[in-house]
Amino acid sequence: MRRLGVFNTVSVDGFFTDAKGGMSWAHNAKPDAEWDAFVGGNASGGGMLLFGRITYDLMASFWPTPMAAKQLPTVAEGMNRMPKGVFSRTMDTASWINTKVLKGDLATEVRKLKSEPGPDMVILGSGSIVSQLAPEGVIDEYQIVTAPLALGAGRTMFDGVKNALKLSLTKTRSFANGNVVSWYEPTA
Repeated sequence: MRRLGVFNTVSVDGFFTDAKGGMSWAHNAKPDAEWDAFVGGNASGGGMLLFGRITYDLMASFWPTPMAAKQLPTVAEGMNRMPKGVFSRTMDTASWINTKVLKGDLATEVRKLKSEPGPDMVILGSGSIVSQLAPEGVIDEYQIVTAPLALGAGRTMFDGVKNALKLSLTKTRSFANGNVVSWYEPTA
């Protein structure tokens, strides 16, 4: 069975977006070759990317561009090559290469995807998707990057989760730019 992971960045005070809904702060780390290699390795690792429509629109407006290919060539190549799914009630087609529009109940669609043969899947961004799927028990791993800044206000990626989501820390890794990645798995 395929696994589903989440890869997202939060501020040290736990916010996934800033007070205006922006996420550009998550990509302003100090230069760090080890961090760049880690991110590039994730992007070239294969798998299927899953997005909500808002995150999809942001990603699709950047990764297929010449600017992305120039600034982050390894990541851009991976992002464009990998299969992608976008959950949307309003979209009928997707313009970004290798993207399928997913309709219907989120948890049902994810369970169906997990039962199909293929590579593992990861949700990037898409906090509303994460907060809806987390209580359903379909997310197998959370990779949370804690960025070295406090936002003071914003939205968490678990907004709307009504019951405590118990997680077990499986490993951590810190980088010279101040980012710390923590891997968590749900516990029973």
